[in-house]
Amino acid sequence: MRFLHTSDWHLGRRFHLERLIDAQKIFLDYLVASARAHDVDAVLVAGDIYDRAIPSVEAVRLFSRALTQLADLDVPIIMISGNHDSAHRLGVGADLLARANVYLRTDPDTCHIPVVLDDADGPVAVYGIPYLEPSMVHERLGADGATHQAVLGAALERIRTDLAQHQPAGTRSVVLAHAFVTPGNGPHAREELEESKKSERDISVGGVAHAGAALFDGIDYVALGHLHRPQNVTDRIHYSGSPLAYSFGEAAHAKSVTLVDLPASATMAPPSLVLDHCPAPYRLERITGLLQDLLTDPAHAQLADAWLEVTLTDPAMPFEAMARLCRRFPHTLRLQHQQIRIPAQGGPAPTYSERVRGRSDLAIACDFITHLRGTAPTADEHALLQQAVDACRITEQHKETV
Repeated sequence: MRFLHTSDWHLGRRFHLERLIDAQKIFLDYLVASARAHDVDAVLVAGDIYDRAIPSVEAVRLFSRALTQLADLDVPIIMISGNHDSAHRLGVGADLLARANVYLRTDPDTCHIPVVLDDADGPVAVYGIPYLEPSMVHERLGADGATHQAVLGAALERIRTDLAQHQPAGTRSVVLAHAFVTPGNGPHAREELEESKKSERDISVGGVAHAGAALFDGIDYVALGHLHRPQNVTDRIHYSGSPLAYSFGEAAHAKSVTLVDLPASATMAPPSLVLDHCPAPYRLERITGLLQDLLTDPAHAQLADAWLEVTLTDPAMPFEAMARLCRRFPHTLRLQHQQIRIPAQGGPAPTYSERVRGRSDLAIACDFITHLRGTAPTADEHALLQQAVDACRITEQHKETV
């Protein structure tokens, strides 16, 4: 049986000041065409359909359009809600949509009710676990704690109980989930968690943010959403990643959907996974250097149509840097200033506390101006700073006497 696995559409999201609705429309058209071209038996969408709990009108319209296109494929579409979605809003009309072969799984109480598919090799039970916020669902699920590990474990216990009742014995199984799943709780789990936070909302509220892959033992394929880079957790647990880049941290990611071929028997080899690369409607680039070099170097001419993150290394932030950059690079979306400093010889650079210890308020204020602009305050500016410091001191003294 062949599935198309996708996730993290984030419909309605903006990339800094740029609208992404048109780019998301291009992806959804591609998704439908890919599902048709590869003759898939079902489409799996592992959460974060929308970017916000209350999506924009244009995002809702785009989702409605996508549902119609997907329903026209005449294959089952199985979706779950993610941590960005409002499960209640996304789940409106779920029973009615099921009549059109579109199955929305947004209620934790229904995670053990599968969509049962059949092919020449027998049935496949597909279960959807919506994003589970531990503090809100652990009592409903009878979990032994308010952690992601505990609530996912409770949901999977219900799924295994249901799966054991299916005939024939050994019915193949697929689970959709939206969570941060690691191969284990070893030293790399924390590193992967920190990397995921660069492009995705932290889900650590309510307990430890990640859950171990061992929770899914015995499931033939686990279609995950939440992390934006396509990656394998194990040979049976996979993140499809987001179809578009949603942060400059994803600039080097190759975006894709995943074609999953499930073997005829659960005792056979793991599923075969093929990444089907998505179109890239926009190009992200990161450049670093002195402002004058970036504005004049002919080598940067090819970046005129790219969406840019610019890091300036000038000794001080240049005047109207953003406006000047935008005249050459109209899609400059993020500007950072990073001075190149050489640490003092004989040890690391002093901390901020060490640099200001024992210094007067006026001296600290003057150093701030020098740091920001690259030149020390003029005599008139020095006098104004002195007046400001004196006024603050008088105000504080007045408060103490009242």
